[in-house]
Amino acid sequence: MTTRRPPPRGRRPDKAALTARDIVDAAIAIGDRESLDGLTMRRLAGELGFSTMALYRHFKNKDDILDGMADQVLGNLRLPEEIGPDPVTEARRIAEALLSMMREHPSVVRLLSTRTTASRGSLGGAFERVLARLRQSGLPPADAVCVYGLLLTYTLGFAAYQMPRPWGGDDEDAAELRRQRAHFYSALPADEFPNMIELSPELAWLPTDRQFHAGLDVLLRGLAAERP
Repeated sequence: MTTRRPPPRGRRPDKAALTARDIVDAAIAIGDRESLDGLTMRRLAGELGFSTMALYRHFKNKDDILDGMADQVLGNLRLPEEIGPDPVTEARRIAEALLSMMREHPSVVRLLSTRTTASRGSLGGAFERVLARLRQSGLPPADAVCVYGLLLTYTLGFAAYQMPRPWGGDDEDAAELRRQRAHFYSALPADEFPNMIELSPELAWLPTDRQFHAGLDVLLRGLAAERP
C-alpha cells in the first residue's frame, strides 16, 4: 500500500481555490514593493504558494498578468463623488486622484510608461469616467481630451521623478535630505552652474508636493484664462 505524499511545505495543492484576482493582487504587491523586473511567473507562484502551472490556468503569460494589473489599478481609480463646480476645480481633483493612485501603486507608473492598455476595466476607470467628469464640469469634448492628456502626462512625469528622490517627502528625514541637496547644488563650480547655485534652495524642492501643486497651478491658470 502506498501513501500519498503531502505537497511541499509552503505550497498548496494546485486544485485549491486560486483565483485570477489572487494572482493579480500578488503581482501588484510585488511590483509595488520591488519592481516589475522582479515579477516572473515562478516568483509569483512562489509568493502564492502554488505551482507555476496553476497560474497558467488563469493567464497565458506575464504580459497577460501585466494587463490584469493595469485593469485592476486603473479601473479602481478613486475620484470624489461630486464633480467639481467648474473645469479648473475638477481638473485639480483628477490630478490629485491620479497622483494618489500612482503613489499607492508605484508599479502603475512603469505600466503606463511602457505599455498601452486596452482592457475594458482600465479604459472605463481611468479614461471613460475621467472624460465624462471633465465634460460634465463644462469642458467641450475636444478640450476634455486635451486636459485629460495634460493631467495624465503631468502627473505621470511628476510621479516618476519623485519616486527615486527621497528628499521629496514631507517628514523630517526628507527635510534634512533637502538641506543636503541644496548644499550640493550650491557647492557646484560657479563658472559652470551659476543658475543652479543661485536657485539651489528652490531646486531642492522639485520632487515635493509643493512643486506638484505649483506646477499644476501654472497649467490650470491657462485653463482658467480660457473660460468666460
